[in-house]
Amino acid sequence: MTFDIVTIFPAMIAQALAAGVLGRAIERGLLNVTVRDLRDFTTDRHRVVDDVPYGGGPGMVLKPDPIFRALDAIELERGERGRPSAVILTSPQGARFTQADAKRLSGLESVVVLCGRYEGVDERVRERVTEELSIGDYVLTGGELPALVIVDAVARNVPGVVGDEDSVTHDSFSRGLLDFPQFTRPQEITTRHAGVAGVRGGGQVLSVPDVLLSGNHAEIRRWRKREALARTLARRPDLLVGATLDEEEREILLELQKEEGRMKKLEAQKVGE
Repeated sequence: MTFDIVTIFPAMIAQALAAGVLGRAIERGLLNVTVRDLRDFTTDRHRVVDDVPYGGGPGMVLKPDPIFRALDAIELERGERGRPSAVILTSPQGARFTQADAKRLSGLESVVVLCGRYEGVDERVRERVTEELSIGDYVLTGGELPALVIVDAVARNVPGVVGDEDSVTHDSFSRGLLDFPQFTRPQEITTRHAGVAGVRGGGQVLSVPDVLLSGNHAEIRRWRKREALARTLARRPDLLVGATLDEEEREILLELQKEEGRMKKLEAQKVGE
């Protein structure tokens, strides 16, 4: 899969791509990522990529012509393969980026990501954009971090990028559920409350749940399903509306919802006493 990232801070992107899973995938040729400096597509000696907005107002706006030249250069390099499969603009006005988007985009042959900056881009740039994406309801100083988030999430779904593909299948949000709790060695660990570091003795012993040590795979599987559903119900109940659940999970969810109802009823009774 091919990514082209257009930015005015190429070093910010390149450094992040050199490490971890993405770095190894690029080395192995599973991903082809080209970081393009938008200033390389200017025609003035000062390499200006922004200007004041027409009509007045604060801040600066990214000029359309360097972006158009960058997109033209990418298309020219592609030759007979034609235009990229998608041209994404990172923008607070974009649709919320989701795991479903990551899976969808991972099936494309080539993706261009335009990193927004300042007050945004000249509106005419959107004529060359296939979609706008936002990673959340907040504003960042630029689109470089969202671009990295998008590339990372998409790349995880490209076959071979993550060594254990079963891990990707069970990622949070893959079926509309948060992930179940994970534990590793040691089996027990003692921790102290914040603010008493260095105090001898005491402390709380935190243990791995017994079911995970039982060796009973059926019980472990059910425990993980229950914990994933419980966590989703408590933290992101909105996800359950579109979640893909099997029959066992639907039964567990019904049990959890009944328990939640009983707890709320008890709390209401205590308040009334």
